[in-house]
Amino acid sequence: MPLAELLDWRLAVAAAIMLVAGLMRGFAGFGSAMFAAPGYAVLFGPRDMVVIVTLCELAVSAQLWAGAARQTEWRFVGLLTAASLAGMPLGGYVLLTADPAAIARGVAVVVLLFVAVLATGWRYGGPKRPIITLPLGVFSGAMMATTSVGGPPVLLYMLAGPDRAATNRANIISYFGITGAVLMLLYFASGIVVAESLWRGLLLSPCMLAGAHVGARAFRQSSERLYRRLALVVLLAAGLYGVMR
Repeated sequence: MPLAELLDWRLAVAAAIMLVAGLMRGFAGFGSAMFAAPGYAVLFGPRDMVVIVTLCELAVSAQLWAGAARQTEWRFVGLLTAASLAGMPLGGYVLLTADPAAIARGVAVVVLLFVAVLATGWRYGGPKRPIITLPLGVFSGAMMATTSVGGPPVLLYMLAGPDRAATNRANIISYFGITGAVLMLLYFASGIVVAESLWRGLLLSPCMLAGAHVGARAFRQSSERLYRRLALVVLLAAGLYGVMR
């Protein structure tokens, strides 16, 4: 498909979605894939959606990597990442064989469940033991490969623990940076990546980067309560759209 044919109304809508997703990533530190995935699954289908969202996520991770690597808890992140990589082939198989409409709705349901758990204020207060980290990583990797939204279980696990905010942020950036890079290789090897999805990802990445920059600046001037409420409202809207469309 010629590049000019990609410049249609869908790309314009996708750019607006990705800009808001970037704001989410910069403001809340997470939520960009959860916000973008339901709409992108509708606009482009599940296969193109996972490629575009993963590519845009990689762009932001690369931007943040240098600062995060020094504060990352590498023993924990390494174990979690290895387990996630083990689960990715299963998720890739589901993506290639499952009904696209079911995947699109599944993404929305995952987002809504995550919002519901956050809204209750529930937190996992226990230590990060391998017996929990390993199966959680496998599940997250499978979810990530199928839907591009593998974050909810990992985020609940990380953010609910006793670690400092800076450590959690660094762990999240490093984990999603590494798994995202491997996931793109898996998509290439499986034939999921096509020229259209690759070009769309490249065209939309600047929207993600711009939104993340603005969101990060806004976060420094906001309160914790506003931050959590806004993140929940935006994710709730995205999830409801994916379920009710």
